[in-house]
Amino acid sequence: MPNRLINQSSPYLLQHANNPVDWFPWGEEALSKAMTENKLILVSIGYSACHWCHVMEHESFEDEEVAEIMNKYFVCIKIDREVRSDIDQIYMNAVQLMTGAGGWPLNCFCLPDQRPIYGGTYFRKNDWKNLLKNLAEFWKKKPDEAIEYAVRLTDGIQQSENVIKKVGSVEYTIQDLLSIFEPWKRSFDLVDGGFNRAPKFPMPNNWQFMLRYAHLMKDDAAHTAVRVTLQKMAFGGIYDQIGGGFARYSVDGKWHVPHFEKMLYDNAQLVSLYSEAYQYTPDSLYKDVVYESLAFIERELTSPEGGYYSALDADSEGVEGKFYTFTKSELIEILGDDADWFCNYYQVTEAGNWEEEHTNILMREFDDTEFASELGIDTSELKTKIDVLKSKVLLARSSRVRPGLDDKILAAWNGMMLKAYTDAYRVFGEEKFIEKALKNADFIFQKLFINNRLQRVYPFDNDDWKGAFLDDYAFIIEALIGLYEVTFEEVYLKKAKDLTDISIIEFYDQESGMFYYTSASGEQLIARKLELMDNVIPASNSVMANNLFKLGHFFDDQTYLDMSDQMLRNIHPNIKTYASAYSNWASLLMYKIFGLYEIAITGSASDGKRKEIEKYYIPNKILLGGTTGTLPLLNDKWHAETKVYVCRNKTCLLPVKEVIDAIKQIDNPSTTPGVQD
Repeated sequence: MPNRLINQSSPYLLQHANNPVDWFPWGEEALSKAMTENKLILVSIGYSACHWCHVMEHESFEDEEVAEIMNKYFVCIKIDREVRSDIDQIYMNAVQLMTGAGGWPLNCFCLPDQRPIYGGTYFRKNDWKNLLKNLAEFWKKKPDEAIEYAVRLTDGIQQSENVIKKVGSVEYTIQDLLSIFEPWKRSFDLVDGGFNRAPKFPMPNNWQFMLRYAHLMKDDAAHTAVRVTLQKMAFGGIYDQIGGGFARYSVDGKWHVPHFEKMLYDNAQLVSLYSEAYQYTPDSLYKDVVYESLAFIERELTSPEGGYYSALDADSEGVEGKFYTFTKSELIEILGDDADWFCNYYQVTEAGNWEEEHTNILMREFDDTEFASELGIDTSELKTKIDVLKSKVLLARSSRVRPGLDDKILAAWNGMMLKAYTDAYRVFGEEKFIEKALKNADFIFQKLFINNRLQRVYPFDNDDWKGAFLDDYAFIIEALIGLYEVTFEEVYLKKAKDLTDISIIEFYDQESGMFYYTSASGEQLIARKLELMDNVIPASNSVMANNLFKLGHFFDDQTYLDMSDQMLRNIHPNIKTYASAYSNWASLLMYKIFGLYEIAITGSASDGKRKEIEKYYIPNKILLGGTTGTLPLLNDKWHAETKVYVCRNKTCLLPVKEVIDAIKQIDNPSTTPGVQD
């Protein structure tokens, strides 16, 4: 018989709906049962594309004997970490405090009042059974010890992210950036890209900061590190060479063997990163990655309504990576006489290049110029041929059993994807990119709002969690700012401002000057967390600090600017101690040091001038203008003739007619407002 999860909409929860474990979703029924029966709670957290979550389910949660123990002694709650990331944050923090590590599946045992006492990640079946019995016995015989430990651990959770509000003003200098970059660069892997460790995660925001640092600081080492990393990732097995898009991470140090799940948030951020990299250094490889990744998103992660699904599983037919890997004989069957050099191009061998015998993960070693030279053909001929053969392999692959699709639509991740399309459009000018962005914005407005309040997940049933968290607001605000900059339609910027004002009401903490992750009107858990450190996804606080900084300039709103300043002032001492965990904060610091150019383009040809100015890499800028508008900086700037204004520190230079003249104003410190020689 199905358990209570059968009525949920989360694909991850539904994966467990036929387990013999008497799973509950998080909610009043489960929490009341634990209190009434004085039972420990098992909070088991994962997500649908998680390989080791599947392994533990098959080994333990589908086993009748294990389920009998769990059902007898515990109230078992299963949670989708992507839907209830607030709960995941608390119990991940608890497990990290207990063990020094974390990950998924996350299994945390709690008192009936939700306070944690023990936890870990993946457990083998026998270890799990022994743990269940020992904890049940411990709670029965030594409840006072359990409560005492829970008190200490909960206090640690509540204190772990305390922020002391920094008072006074701070003058930031170039030295602040050097003190961040110089120790950080010692961790670069200049041979294989990324950082000198394994496993390797793409960490898009780290490399976005590095691009901007390379440009503004004129630092060749930073630029080299970015170029090597982006090439090696695009050549590696972490990138789907046939269908486009990136897997979540590489288990080795060479980007060779991916953990095969493909997440929307990774691919959205990487589209933005490769687009920005192309704007800085036009490289056809970067453009290929953007176009192929967006083709993957459109083909496999786009809903008919214009929303974006969350993920594809790592497994198909119970085997990790089976959908994506090939034997050489399979490729010969698909490609015939062309298979040999196709296999050479993608490092495919008869023996295989992976742990599975004869199985190959497609990856590249040489760039097209080198490979074409070996074949005695020109690069364009090689690319045309490769594209044709890739299409044949993609078609053949499409007949395989597909990895599972997590079709829930998350507000935060859709915000990232909306921004990805606007970033790709601003760099490449491809009309279909802005069409996708506008359709997604319309989806967000139509489907993810109820009574003018943002909802985290779509679709949802009546019993599912609604509401939204700070990251949902932050990433959608960021995306709407970007959408305004490529359309000059003020409705998007005003919506971003409205959402910012709601965020301040619901999430802002006057005492610390930071934003809580959960809203004041949301469910009250055992701790109310701040999300401060950038990870594979930038922290919601760092995104909000950047949003406030930009919106403060767009609307000439000193309150927004003061809030952003306070947030950076609080975090600034931490950045140089662990730069990769504060890279988005470091970008804001860079804006503060180098200043923000406000480039206003007004007149009937404003869109053409906007496209022209995007041919130049100016990371510390905002764009505004069009043919009408009410923004303060646009006052008195409406003329029949199209003009470009370069402004900074509330001062504008004389308008110019040509973009090249505006670029000269930016490049010449003696003419740039607020810049000293």
